[in-house]
Amino acid sequence: MKAHDAMYIGGEWRPASSTDTIPVLNPADEQVIGHVPAGTAEDVDAAVRAARAALPGWAATPPAERAARIAALRDALAARAEEIAATVTAELGAPPQFAAAVHAGLPIAVAGTYAELAATHPFEEKVGNSTVYAEPVGVVAAITPWNYPLHQIVAKVAPALAAGCTTVLKPAEDTPLTAQLFAEAVHEAGLPAGVFNLVTGLGPVAGQALAEHPDVDLVSFTGSTAVGRRIGALAGGAVKRVALELGGKSANVILPSADLPKAVAVGIANVMSNSGQTCSAWTRMLIPADRYEEAVALAAEAVAKYVPGERVGPLVNAKQRERVRGYIEKGVEEGARLVAGGPEAPRETGYYVSPTVFADVTPDMTIAQEEIFGPVVSLLKYEDEAEALALANGTVYGLAGAVWGDPEEAVAFARRMDTGQVDINGGRFNPLAPFGGYKQSGVGRELGAHGLAEYLQTKSLQF
Repeated sequence: MKAHDAMYIGGEWRPASSTDTIPVLNPADEQVIGHVPAGTAEDVDAAVRAARAALPGWAATPPAERAARIAALRDALAARAEEIAATVTAELGAPPQFAAAVHAGLPIAVAGTYAELAATHPFEEKVGNSTVYAEPVGVVAAITPWNYPLHQIVAKVAPALAAGCTTVLKPAEDTPLTAQLFAEAVHEAGLPAGVFNLVTGLGPVAGQALAEHPDVDLVSFTGSTAVGRRIGALAGGAVKRVALELGGKSANVILPSADLPKAVAVGIANVMSNSGQTCSAWTRMLIPADRYEEAVALAAEAVAKYVPGERVGPLVNAKQRERVRGYIEKGVEEGARLVAGGPEAPRETGYYVSPTVFADVTPDMTIAQEEIFGPVVSLLKYEDEAEALALANGTVYGLAGAVWGDPEEAVAFARRMDTGQVDINGGRFNPLAPFGGYKQSGVGRELGAHGLAEYLQTKSLQF
């Protein structure tokens, strides 16, 4: 696609307040593929004012009509699926097949679920002598990351639209072209002017201005825990609502009764998808001590299939590449055994990192505690189930995880994990199930009816 040199505000593409731009790079070859405007507080204010002006009309629109517009948006995205996938490949580096199936396919499916929920959700109910109404929160600031550029947009904007909210989107500066495609789809779907607005820009400038804006009622942010803390503090000071989907350091728990080869292979695949740039990736594999070396060999065999530039794409930018390589060097320095990969660049051009597996990892090591956000897996051993549970829960995060083994045993173990979502024996992703974390992994939930609830507030009338 050709990058827009404007902001989408009030139903049209408007010139930015500044001539400053942000270059967009292809991380596979490090070449500039476009420029987008570097938004300012003035652009943010114009977008928020447009959203505020559109709010009364959109909030009063019958849910069935909102559902029809979201369905039209889903159809517009589906018609652009190939262009979306190609754009994500260009600005994120995702392999084409993964870009088509996940980066394009998943958000289209999620948009469809919110078209259905908008039509069927009980926005009004009787409770004794009261009528309880679920009403839109108001103007939503959606601040999204680069790792799943369209999915994260849809996971915030679609439920906000279904609830009757209006939105201002500030996408990550690394992947703004996908956000511009989304704005084009919104326009094609016929949403009223001002219901959705897009401001591209840097996080410390446009993102902060949006989070701080006094006329924003809810800030929905996905990204690092450090930034999430700052946004939470800003919102708390203004007594406005927040939804925060933050970091993760998820455990892949292999019980003694598990199919070890399958659990290891699927676990490695989970981390390698999207080049490890997934907040819910199962980056800590917990293995029974008596099968540990067997698992190490299986992991080395599995990861060898993930060749940089083929099944594994680059990291999003040079800074992220150096960050991940630094963690790999730290793992070696702290005494972990390098089974595969390492810090050396696997290709001369592009922000690639070698898929890496560490064995002999102990829970006190940096690579066992901090979110790496790259294709790096740590293998830890445990002696009994109590130790496995302590390891699984032994980080500040609690976003996701997996358990493998006898179904009844696996469910019992998963119920004791301090995490928001757990896959049992490779359970399939469900776009209707709530996604979100415990502890420092966030506040609130996305997807399905639980995601819709984040954008609603309740009013009761007594008779």
